[in-house]
Amino acid sequence: MSNRFCIPFFIVGPTASGKSALALALAEKVGGEIVNADAFQLYRGMDILTAKPAAADFEKVPHHLYGVIPLKEACDAQRYREMALPVIADIAARGKLPVVVGGSGLYVKSLSHGLASLPPTDPDVRSRVAAMAAEDARDLLLTLDPQAGDNVPLANPRYVSRALEICLMTGRPQSELRQTFAQTEPAGCGVVLQWEREDLYARINQRVEAMLEAGLLKEVTDLPELGLTAKKAIGLREMRAHLAGELPMVDAIESMQQTTRRYAKRQMTWFRRETWLQTICLDSQSTAESALTQLIDRFPWLLSPLSNPSPST
Repeated sequence: MSNRFCIPFFIVGPTASGKSALALALAEKVGGEIVNADAFQLYRGMDILTAKPAAADFEKVPHHLYGVIPLKEACDAQRYREMALPVIADIAARGKLPVVVGGSGLYVKSLSHGLASLPPTDPDVRSRVAAMAAEDARDLLLTLDPQAGDNVPLANPRYVSRALEICLMTGRPQSELRQTFAQTEPAGCGVVLQWEREDLYARINQRVEAMLEAGLLKEVTDLPELGLTAKKAIGLREMRAHLAGELPMVDAIESMQQTTRRYAKRQMTWFRRETWLQTICLDSQSTAESALTQLIDRFPWLLSPLSNPSPST
């Protein structure tokens, strides 16, 4: 079978922006398969907490890299890239469109631009960094790498921690080692979903409430021991605090909503720099179908893929 699609298509954006629904609509429309690019949806056993697609969606089109990593194992952009590239290649080889969807900026960029030759995770260094207060980790990173603010979202403790690990393990500024991003053309094309802040925040608040109704507390209660990556899932700390009697439910919900909104703000800041992506603006009246119409208008070759577009098309 000839390759109808030669490059992956990326759908990215902040949490609760409708990425999964749009990816499903696109995959159904053009004959595609969905590849997860959310760092926490990779993990097995946190379906509600990480807002994985519904079981019915998995039945409509093939979904890849959801729930594939045990909760105790660590994961980073390099490991994700090594898992995702063969999946994407296989989908394309079968004449299907690889639709990469997620909001983990560094994971997306590991596919679109590649990664510099960075050292693998060192458990001792990771534990040392994990024990540091977020402000102390950020200050140390900027001391070791004054240019870190150019390529690391300093408000995101997870990215700061990984960047600091690289500095400590190599003795070199991580920004110097990550020049691959700036020097590489994107291997693919796609869209970033953009919302007015108030509308997006309302969606986030509603999603948290829906998670509780779907059984979030029981899921968190049943979780086994978690590794350093999985335990950073948003909402886990608040729900565990409530279960331990340390936080009333109303406060736990409000805190989880606030934490999620802050995460969405960091995601928006990250993707604003990704100028290789086209922006689709959405509002409270938008649906997956209306977003798909905008997407196809921007990328009409998706309906006639034999034209073999360039990544920048």
